[in-house]
Order: sequence, then structure tokens, then C-alpha cells
Amino acid sequence: MHKVKKTFHVAYGHRLLNYKGKCENLHGHNGVVEVTLAAGKLNKEKMVMDFTELGRKVKAWLDENFDHKVILDKADPLLPLLRAHGQACFAAPQNPTAETFARLLFERFTKELKLPVHEVAFWETPTSMASYKKGGK
Repeated sequence: MHKVKKTFHVAYGHRLLNYKGKCENLHGHNGVVEVTLAAGKLNKEKMVMDFTELGRKVKAWLDENFDHKVILDKADPLLPLLRAHGQACFAAPQNPTAETFARLLFERFTKELKLPVHEVAFWETPTSMASYKKGGK
């Protein structure tokens, strides 16, 4: 099995619902997304995928949806208010935790971008990371 990994940086704001602690308040992070692709067989160029093509596809998706956006649970009462005032927001399917982001990005990159994703790691801070990988193991 061949694997390649590319790293991306995103700045975003979020808050956690039904959480007691600092993260219940709207705040921001400089996150890091690591995307690992895997293939049993290399393409005709002897690559899992060209890093330039991988970077272009993932960066475009992140720029449109995550980077410099406020990411909130779709049930967050702040979401319609912020959108009504022109704030760029992304509605997460549930609480916008690093775990939610890792799985959401795995699924979107696999389904929407048609990438052979093996694992996505989402670093919320330089010392705190959640990951989601193929097969959920």
C-alpha cells in the first residue's frame, strides 16, 4: 500500500454547544488539516496522486467552506443571525469539534472530490489532534 500526505492550514472561528468551559464562547483557531491518500497501485506517473492536483482540489474546497469562516453546529441559534449580517459561515452536521471536522472532511474529500482518502487528521492546536480513517479503525 502506497500512501501520500499533504498538509493545509485554515483559520476559523467556532463555539461548542452544550459545553461548559472556554470553548462554549465564540473563538478562533489556526488549524491544520492533514490528508493521507492511499493506493494499492500507482498511476501511470508512478504516483498515488500528483501533490499539485491534490493541493489544488483540497485547498479549493477548504477555501470555499472552512478557511476564514465561522463553523457552527447546524442547530446553533447564532447561525441564522450571523448569516443575516453577512458573516461567512459553515453549518456543521453536529458540534464543531476536531473529531467532527476530521470525519466531515474525510467524507467530503472522498465523496465530493473523489479522492482515495485513507485518513484525515485535524489539528485544532499544535498539541491537539483528532483523526478519522478509512474503515473507522
